[in-house]
Amino acid sequence: SGASDCSQRFGYGGSVNLDPALLEILVCPQCRSGLFVDNDAEELHCNGCALAYPVRRGIPVMLVDEARAVNAN
Repeated sequence: SGASDCSQRFGYGGSVNLDPALLEILVCPQCRSGLFVDNDAEELHCNGCALAYPVRRGIPVMLVDEARAVNAN
């Protein structure tokens, strides 16, 4: 459909595709722990404080105010 083509082109509804070199240097701004990619939620999750940072249009939004708490299961 045209809407899904448009959403893919503008960075919505797809998996997170970040440069591996960028992922190596990015850390959580709150606790400085490493991050891992959650492709399903299109987020970067912190290994330390369990915050999830959104990735919008292929750009990680590394602001604590924009992050959401991830439930520990």
